Amino acid sequence: MTYHLDGAVIPTGFDVPVEPLRRSAHFTGEPGCIADARSFAAHFLQQLRTEWCATIDERVDGAVLLVVSELVTNADRHSDGPYILELEGTATSLTVMVYDSSAALPRVFPRDPERVGRHGLEIVRALARDVDVERVPVGKRVRAVLSLGTG
Repeated sequence: MTYHLDGAVIPTGFDVPVEPLRRSAHFTGEPGCIADARSFAAHFLQQLRTEWCATIDERVDGAVLLVVSELVTNADRHSDGPYILELEGTATSLTVMVYDSSAALPRVFPRDPERVGRHGLEIVRALARDVDVERVPVGKRVRAVLSLGTG
């Protein structure tokens, strides 16, 4: 940000980014990809803290990593091929997008605490402020938007 005072330019020494921070990673489905995706997301959160001065508490940090885990696990289990994890964030929100090669849309099951498995999308919907699924030319994209809060 720059201030002007009587025609003089006074730099503040710190400019606010105008474009969201964006990163993407491609995964093959090999063993260890889900852990790699979590690590990628943790590094991204650290970049948001540094580049956007985002205040992200441990609870939100854990929620982001859980959403990434669930979406990447679903792509890993239900698609025939590689998948892409794309993250986009600012100081107040983070969008997690996972692209995979399956055109089959995920199903949301009724709540059933006795059901074993198939709770992934239910968990994502509980943690994110917005979740949507869209078919794309190569399969589908699942997108979850999480609020980061400001402290």
